[in-house]
Amino acid sequence: MINVSIGNITIFEGDCIVNAANAALCGSGGVDGAIHRVAGSQLLAECRQLGHCPSGEVRFTNAYNLKVKYIIHAVGPVWYGGNKGEKECLKSCYLNSLNLCKRLDINSVAFPNISCGAYRFPHELAAKIAIKSVKSWFSANSDYLLDVHFVCFEKKHKYIYDKLLKDDVN
Repeated sequence: MINVSIGNITIFEGDCIVNAANAALCGSGGVDGAIHRVAGSQLLAECRQLGHCPSGEVRFTNAYNLKVKYIIHAVGPVWYGGNKGEKECLKSCYLNSLNLCKRLDINSVAFPNISCGAYRFPHELAAKIAIKSVKSWFSANSDYLLDVHFVCFEKKHKYIYDKLLKDDVN
């Protein structure tokens, strides 16, 4: 099932949230900074043990002070105009996150708008990739039940997801 809401991903109550992380996994601005602030200093300590995470890949940690069990740290691509593999990299973030959810036996996961802040990925294109990736993953993993939540920080971004889902983006 796919759900879309407006809100603060740090208050999501479920099994897992996905962090729009940087390669150093060290917390910075936007979603990443907010998650690190709420989770507490133990998160940074665990992330430092993980080391570098390449763009398109994911790592997971405990969630500490958050209301979920795990945080999946997905390092999205910086947008350079679309000719440097950015779309494929973003798709990998979603598919790798979902595969990790299955491996960890997660039943509900919340995604932010990966790469849409400081990394400048166009919001509508990113939402289209996110939805297509999730639907594709659902098709390949029909035996696994997973609730996917897209948590948008702004109303205009929720509108994009709602419109794409209504238009049944394939």
